[in-house]
Amino acid sequence: MSTDTIMDTPSWDNESLDQLKQNTARLSVISNTGLVLMKVFVGFSIGSVSIISEAIHSSMDLIAAIIAFFSVRKSAEPPDEDHAFGHGKFEDISGLVEALLIFIAAILIIREAAAKLLGEPSEAISGDMLLIGIAVMGISTIANWYVSHRLFVVAKESESIALESDAWHLRTDVYTSLGVFLGLILIKLTGIAIFDPLFALGVAVVIMKAAYDLTIRSLSDLIDHSLPEKDNDRIRQIICDHASDYAGFHGLRTRRSGPEIFIEFHLVMPGKITVLESHDFADHLEDDLRLEFPRSTITIHIEPCTEGKCNRC
Repeated sequence: MSTDTIMDTPSWDNESLDQLKQNTARLSVISNTGLVLMKVFVGFSIGSVSIISEAIHSSMDLIAAIIAFFSVRKSAEPPDEDHAFGHGKFEDISGLVEALLIFIAAILIIREAAAKLLGEPSEAISGDMLLIGIAVMGISTIANWYVSHRLFVVAKESESIALESDAWHLRTDVYTSLGVFLGLILIKLTGIAIFDPLFALGVAVVIMKAAYDLTIRSLSDLIDHSLPEKDNDRIRQIICDHASDYAGFHGLRTRRSGPEIFIEFHLVMPGKITVLESHDFADHLEDDLRLEFPRSTITIHIEPCTEGKCNRC
């Protein structure tokens, strides 16, 4: 998750969170559309391969934002007859597709930069055009920082990998836009045009690293990898806080599907406890777990203690 300081957010119910996710994803689509149009126009107007590479990158960001928007809408749909466990994995698929789009963007950028480095020298960019390019990249940096920050905030609150992936898309764009911004300033100061394709290659390296990280995260959820160990430890701690009310537990299993978490375990109850008492305790335990993991589906298998080792028998 982002290293940004996450501002305090109110407690949301699931319906409000889903609406907030969709509104934030829509903001990303609108912002990226404007930036793509601006970068394409200016990049080709002044002949800057680094700005054109940023336009390519932003185009991938736009596609990713559109995918994220539709995936959060789909994942918000309730379980149905064909998807009894909900639609959360649509967000995981979205994260994987977005990662692949970043790889494609990096390859296209490398191709453009290599052609610029190996081809015949291009015409120098005029001073006025350079200033326009510098201004465009400055605007892009500020706009993407704001939108990515909003995406990180909502992704953390809603545990949405689709929005987190989109946030990393834009946060990467912040770093690369800043790099191109500095490269254009160096060209302005030194007149050395090679800084343009060199910074474009730097853009490609940075976004390929982001693509790799997103791919690993998305695949982890798609193959039902267990939750991070710190989350599993917290679940065990919550269960153990009620140790005086049960005989033991085992078989803890966890997984994530988009923003949804699934928790399963076996709970051993004293043999003389009634079915109703066991059921009521299981409900109480589920409520305590959901205080920490609000978007969780919890399955508790009740077992009787049959070995006579329980101090409540």
